[in-house]
Amino acid sequence: MEKKFIGAGLLSGLVAGILAFVFARIYIEPLVERAIGYEEGRGHAELELAGGDAGHEHGEVFSRAVQQNWGASTGTVVFGLIIGAFFAVVFTVLWSYVGRRYPLVDPRVVAGLLAVGGFVAVYLVPFSAYPANPPAVGSDDTIGARSGAYLTIVLLSVAFLIAATVLAFWLAPRIGGLLSALAGGVAYFIAVGISIALLPSFDEVPGPLLDGNTIVFPGFPADLVGDFRYYSIVNQAILWGVLGLGFALSLTWIGKRAAREQTVGTPQGSVR
Repeated sequence: MEKKFIGAGLLSGLVAGILAFVFARIYIEPLVERAIGYEEGRGHAELELAGGDAGHEHGEVFSRAVQQNWGASTGTVVFGLIIGAFFAVVFTVLWSYVGRRYPLVDPRVVAGLLAVGGFVAVYLVPFSAYPANPPAVGSDDTIGARSGAYLTIVLLSVAFLIAATVLAFWLAPRIGGLLSALAGGVAYFIAVGISIALLPSFDEVPGPLLDGNTIVFPGFPADLVGDFRYYSIVNQAILWGVLGLGFALSLTWIGKRAAREQTVGTPQGSVR
């Protein structure tokens, strides 16, 4: 049965990765193009302001066409497969407890809640601390610090979610399912709130380029930052939503197949 769960996770992750790439290609890539155009224009303005040669260009290792098609599609699909595999492993561990302790619970509900929890813990909470930015936003000098801080909040968020889930299961027989879930949720958000407050913050959206009191190049467009962040959230919501829905549908198929095998006398476990 565990192999079937892994297969369902990989298939769901593959479909989720493909759909997330298609969405990103349509809605996010044009924003990236605008950001790159701004970055190039500002670079020329800075060179001219410094009295340098604005005509010198550094060649790209990969063209933009390769980056936004093959590169982005490969990265997104591989990420979907990895997340799908981890999703299946976590579901298997969680269902081994929930299915035995609460036999009336539908595993598809567990899969849906796991997808929501994954979206919140892996993406939404870290995003609230360090929002996604288009090219040209962020200093090269702080990339190491920003990457380290983001990875830290991702790991802490996942760890806190696991701890909150354990707390909720521990409290459930004592105060009931609803109150225990609320207590676990409150504990989770308090923990991540304190963590975000203690971690460093970065505000590196480029302002106007000045020559004395004269603006020689405008600051980074605020609407571009807003649109990029909005579509980034939607893109991840699609990824996790399709992953959870696809996995839940796979559980239905696995359960029906197991029931048919039992009907013909094959001793197999089943998922309701």
